[in-house]
Amino acid sequence: MTTEWKTRYAQRTQRMKSSAIRELLMLTEQPDIISFAGGLPAPEFFPTQRIEEVTCRILREQGEKALQYGVTEGYPPLREMIIRHMGRYGINAGMSNVLITAGSQQGLDLIGKILVDSGCRILVEEPTYLGALQAWNVFGPEYVGVPADRDGMRTDKLEEVLKNDNIRFIYALPNFQNPSGSTLSGDRRVELVRLANQYHIPIVEDDPYGQLRYEGEHEPSLIALDAKNVGGNGKSLITGNVIYMSTFSKTLCPGFRVAWVVGPEEVIRKMVQAKQGADLHTGTLAQMIAYETACGGFLDEHIEKLRQVYKERRDLMLGLMDELFPPGVEWSRPKGGLFTWVELPKGLDTTDLLKKAVEQKVAFVPGASFFPHGGGENTMRLNFSNATPEQIEEGMKRLAAVIKAEMTQKELV
Repeated sequence: MTTEWKTRYAQRTQRMKSSAIRELLMLTEQPDIISFAGGLPAPEFFPTQRIEEVTCRILREQGEKALQYGVTEGYPPLREMIIRHMGRYGINAGMSNVLITAGSQQGLDLIGKILVDSGCRILVEEPTYLGALQAWNVFGPEYVGVPADRDGMRTDKLEEVLKNDNIRFIYALPNFQNPSGSTLSGDRRVELVRLANQYHIPIVEDDPYGQLRYEGEHEPSLIALDAKNVGGNGKSLITGNVIYMSTFSKTLCPGFRVAWVVGPEEVIRKMVQAKQGADLHTGTLAQMIAYETACGGFLDEHIEKLRQVYKERRDLMLGLMDELFPPGVEWSRPKGGLFTWVELPKGLDTTDLLKKAVEQKVAFVPGASFFPHGGGENTMRLNFSNATPEQIEEGMKRLAAVIKAEMTQKELV
């Protein structure tokens, strides 16, 4: 007799939903579709040759170590490198403040395991990163949304929420936010950290795109601002209020699944316990390859190349939108990252529009998925990093034609 598995699943699985983004990524496997859907880096710029050379050297010289179990906290030289990198931005971390994770998504999952209870309230920007919602939904939280604009989270709307709601933590993507592409302004960063400290609410700072800035000056991270507040000259993370996350997925390659979390020692220690129950440690070989690949100034040089390429692709996409999109359509002009955010006239539904776009061999992510309380039906996220310039030109022509046809049918032009 075959087991009826649905009667055996834990109740929490009822909160598990397939990721709209992951489902859409399947579209990118169809060679005739031009996809602006996934948050994919450009594969033609993966440092394949250097990774090959590094991998062969590691296996030849340190093979026994690279193929063995490692410590849960992560490969020590890699953690030391991350500490040096964080130091550039005024963050004085120690080894006990750093945990290597299997991608930022695992970092979000571990945060959920140690911080999220059923019914607890998490403050998020609206829209916010779908992957965070998917990581935490299984634990049954409630989301409290704060509106955002081109300068990021509306901190003028924040204090009323913090004062009256029992918020477990604030989730923020201050640099080139996914999905909107917005960057939290300097004044709002200071205000966010100030309010979080005043009301004793932790901040989870998700920063996968921070190094991919194409214009303007670098803004201080929330964890650096917080460290100055609590430690004087940025000397203390132990009593800090911010958990910081970043990754190699957007700067080296996503296939490594190597990312990191920096935070107060007691938080990292608890995340280490959660990670031990999940996978013991991030793959040793992947960590060693990431470290050796990044060494010797290579990562800085490689990121500079990516900045040039992605800036050109961003500028091309935005220029074509200016030229081809009909009046009534608005979009963001991100200063970095991988995405622009498009808002169509009210009355259009981009989930329905996607079906028509796919018929014309072009894809995007409908925006409604990024709103935990619904809304955003007339929005979409476009990725400009993965498609070649030729694909961007052709794909934007197709997408503009689909939008125009839909607006004409709905009598919105």
